Amino acid sequence: MIAIYTIVLGGVSLVSILVDRTGNISHQCARIWSWLILVTTGVRLNISGVDRIQLGSAYVLICNHQSIYDIPILFWSLPFQLRIIAKASLGFFPVLGWHLRCTGHLLVNRNSPGSSTLKQVARLMKRGHSLIVFPEGTRSVDGRLGRFKRGLFLMAIEAGLPIVPVAVIGSRHIMQKGRLMTCPGEVGVVVHDPIPTNGLTLDDVRTLTDRAHSVIDATVSKKEFGRFVESE
Repeated sequence: MIAIYTIVLGGVSLVSILVDRTGNISHQCARIWSWLILVTTGVRLNISGVDRIQLGSAYVLICNHQSIYDIPILFWSLPFQLRIIAKASLGFFPVLGWHLRCTGHLLVNRNSPGSSTLKQVARLMKRGHSLIVFPEGTRSVDGRLGRFKRGLFLMAIEAGLPIVPVAVIGSRHIMQKGRLMTCPGEVGVVVHDPIPTNGLTLDDVRTLTDRAHSVIDATVSKKEFGRFVESE
């Protein structure tokens, strides 16, 4: 069923580019695709804090990463124009890659991201699109938060975009890393207050990274492992 959703809605998304170069229709296709996947596999969402961010504003959404389900979970949970950073090689995959390439997602060569990435981020800002990033760089096996790579925070500072910590809790139980089997269940999504980057410099990257990590870690630890840590 998921393969059918991907092919049909991916096809509609690609055709929509002929009449909508902004990618807005394609994003709606992605949200419908996400909802169908979640409903089909029995995933229920408990969402809070979405009202902390404004429609039409551009953000860098900093998210922890537990499962490949995080993408449909976030696309359905957050009613904003969202784009992701993906490996450039994904752009050559049939349907999915074509969708990413044609609808404004950031396809980056990790060996030499260069200034082209910042130019793409600038275009997102002008359109009011927000960017989802997973600064851990890989999925967590046990749900605990890994170290954050600082390059994404430097990018946010250079682009002048506020960052928004977003905690995803429990998605690893839906589909564990290294397995194709899915299990019905409930996933929590907590959106925290935006952290402005205006006026910050290279010297502030570490502090900004640590602050975002602390906010998400407190939420995940409290809700996933029962450690009642006071959130910032």
